[in-house]
Amino acid sequence: MFIVMIKNISFKPFSLCCRGRLVLYERPAVMGILNATADSFYDGGRYLSEKSIVKRAVEIVEAGGDIVDIGVVSSRPGATLLSPDDEAKRLVEAVTAVRRELPDAVISVDTCYALPARAAAEAGADIVNDIGGGEFDKAMFDTVAALQMPYVLMHNPYGTPDNPAGVGRGDADPFQSMVTALSSKCDMLRRMGVGDIIVDPGFGFSKTLDDNYAVMSRLDELRMLFPNSPLLVALSRKSMIYKLLATTPDDSLAGTVALHAVALLGGAQMLRVHDVREARQTISVISQLASIDCRPETD
Repeated sequence: MFIVMIKNISFKPFSLCCRGRLVLYERPAVMGILNATADSFYDGGRYLSEKSIVKRAVEIVEAGGDIVDIGVVSSRPGATLLSPDDEAKRLVEAVTAVRRELPDAVISVDTCYALPARAAAEAGADIVNDIGGGEFDKAMFDTVAALQMPYVLMHNPYGTPDNPAGVGRGDADPFQSMVTALSSKCDMLRRMGVGDIIVDPGFGFSKTLDDNYAVMSRLDELRMLFPNSPLLVALSRKSMIYKLLATTPDDSLAGTVALHAVALLGGAQMLRVHDVREARQTISVISQLASIDCRPETD
């Protein structure tokens, strides 16, 4: 089965309209994580000053990152939250600094609230990456529709802002439940005029370890069910890797790379990662496999 996957893989180009500029991605894009937070599960505290934030953004781009994803609030369970006003202030400071240093970079902002999303857009952000899937702030869909920004719609049915990684409720078929929820919200967003919807299955959010791998095994189906929405996979160094391997986030790079390869073979078009260079190398290797004509010769 694995050989068949390699033979049949092809990367479908996609485009995003970012502040009036059409950005074309001819092969899977890498979204580099910039956690400007003190308590993120992996790299919390590394990028708090403006200088370190800008340095990290430059590192992402120089390592081959296509998108710089800025977040100022950790989404790990039990993380300290900010008010929307405080989050907006910190997010604007980070986006402004990165935009000043990298005027042509594509910047996404990791927020589940409408106020910070709007403020970040005014500061120069291109994409809204919402771990709440519109559930944490009912104004989010209206906001991204009004701003005409690409929107990452993540599946997170049972999470709350103070525990977004809460375990699911034991759905008999977690994949089908996810597809139903994402389809309904995609339809709603399309009716509201949102043109670019990026679908994220939400690995690690409201899912057990087994749920995560069940969804991973069916990524190809998810890709076919949402043909007009790029598929984003965000699993870098997450607990679905380090708990399975009985290790830590710091020692989870090999498992992350392995799952990124599987995700690409399943049709993922965007990878949200801590390790940009390794993700870009993984894409290059899978791209080489995809370029080989495995069809038998005919007379």
